[in-house]
Amino acid sequence: MLAALVTLPLGTLPVVASAAEGPVFKDGEAQPVFDPKDVVKESVWVRAPVDSDRDGRDDEVYTEVVRQKATDRGLKVPVVFFNSPYFSGGNDVANHNVDVELYVPNRHGGYDKRDGSLLKAQADERITAAVGPNAGPIRSGRYEDYFISRGFAMVYAESLGTGKSSGCPTSGGVNETIGSKAVVDWLNGRATARNAAGADVKATWTTGNTAMMGVSYNGTLPNAVASTGVEGLKAIVPIAAISSWYDYYRADGAVVAPGTFQGEDLDVLAEYVYTRADREICKPVIAEIARKQDRVTGDYSAFWDERNYVKDASKVKAAVLAVHGLSDWNVKVKHVYQWYEALKKHGVEHKIWLHQAAHTDPDTLRSAEWRRTVNRWFSHYLYGIDNGIEKEPKSTIQREDKSWVDEAEWPAPGTAPARLFPWAGGSAKGALRSASVPGHAVVESLRDDSSKLADDLVDLPSSGNRLSYATRVASSDLRLSGVARVDLAISFDRPAANVTALLVDRAPDGTSHIITRGWTDPQNRVDPSRTKPIAPGHTYRVEVELEPQDYVVKAGHKVEFVLISSDYDYTLRPKPGAGLSIDLTATSVELPVVGGREALRRSVG
Repeated sequence: MLAALVTLPLGTLPVVASAAEGPVFKDGEAQPVFDPKDVVKESVWVRAPVDSDRDGRDDEVYTEVVRQKATDRGLKVPVVFFNSPYFSGGNDVANHNVDVELYVPNRHGGYDKRDGSLLKAQADERITAAVGPNAGPIRSGRYEDYFISRGFAMVYAESLGTGKSSGCPTSGGVNETIGSKAVVDWLNGRATARNAAGADVKATWTTGNTAMMGVSYNGTLPNAVASTGVEGLKAIVPIAAISSWYDYYRADGAVVAPGTFQGEDLDVLAEYVYTRADREICKPVIAEIARKQDRVTGDYSAFWDERNYVKDASKVKAAVLAVHGLSDWNVKVKHVYQWYEALKKHGVEHKIWLHQAAHTDPDTLRSAEWRRTVNRWFSHYLYGIDNGIEKEPKSTIQREDKSWVDEAEWPAPGTAPARLFPWAGGSAKGALRSASVPGHAVVESLRDDSSKLADDLVDLPSSGNRLSYATRVASSDLRLSGVARVDLAISFDRPAANVTALLVDRAPDGTSHIITRGWTDPQNRVDPSRTKPIAPGHTYRVEVELEPQDYVVKAGHKVEFVLISSDYDYTLRPKPGAGLSIDLTATSVELPVVGGREALRRSVG
């Protein structure tokens, strides 16, 4: 159950003379005292100090304001700000082909890293697909009536290069952050805006206190703006949001797709949202994205570092209520995990909501309790109401049976790493034990077949295309909370191969569920930013970090570690045939177990 709400005596609240002219709070929550239809609507273009379309003029962010009419009579209110590249729809854009061979340094189809010739050809091919609609009206979100009636103004803005905004879309580039930040600056009197007639418009009706929220890309922009440390941004609610764009389209050097979007990349997304009226001006910018994103080596670079908000978590001043689905394989759980860890490290006010659904807003799952939480978060950080929310348990998590629990923090307190070791028999079903294989090297091998689905390989009784190792039946529930890792002693018979690790829950009836998975390019075994050649036949230390998860393996079930090469739904898919071999005596699986090694030993031995 959620923690008890704090009741604040009304006599201490900053309530304006009457409910009709000011906000009212009860039990620490803003109450619905304003008519959501009795509003003023304005359309403005906010000037952003960036020229991303290179036309010699500052970009402008098209922005719509919905505020209470009482603000025309002197009431000043805070703002809930939604920013999006999607308000004007999207284009029909083809994804990249993923049935391609993997990169081998200096031997890949004439690719020369010095001049990027192959990448330039890819860029020229991709940009021709950009065709789209004219700008449409901004569509109000599901929260508008709720917040307007409780004393928060609503502001909507179209991201640069979309709809009625100028500039260019760059899929997380710094210009998009600057454009979004400019709206916060305008709300605080630090930026200028004009109306359709060209007249200057000031936001005199607001206190300047601003919150940002949204889902997916719309939730990523709040992360981006918060990472600048902009004054006036008091709170953000990023839902299913990206924290580093490299981790959306790459994984430790491997080109990896967001779930169900095989072949998408930064350039494809930029083309999709490129909906401003001028259909030519941004083509050179998107062509640069296609070149610099580098689908060949998959290396981390300055281009990707520009799109990494985690590195700037120390600048965040806004209180962050982070939300994510534990079944989200579009924006994977790593995004909220690494962002949340960085916020904790730097002392940023934080709270996390984790649910069992996929890529969605918790408002669709638990609307009443969720809205109360957001209401109290904004009431506290935008209006200064002392409702105690910052002192409550930091983690609200939905369990597999759909129940909700509050915990002090996430990952769960008491979590510690515990190791398991694979034993011989992986082409059928080897054992996974708490003790390592004794004696000399024990080597087992698989051969890649990128046409086969991971889910199918997991359930085969035996296969030459995967290795599988299972624990004993769990005698008690075993909770995993955080990041699992696989440390491999691995060799290859080719100079390039995908490496995919799966963690599986095997039920008593034999059915399986992939708990989590992870990918790596062994050429990036030292550093995601550095490709180092693979010598066939040589054994390397390669770590695979799986996507973070919070999962309970029930008593009577088994935990399985499965190793495959290509992952049909996520990785590039080369022709079948690459061979991978692991030395079991030097390979281990590290699980984030609540209760650590002792809990693991008690449950599965």
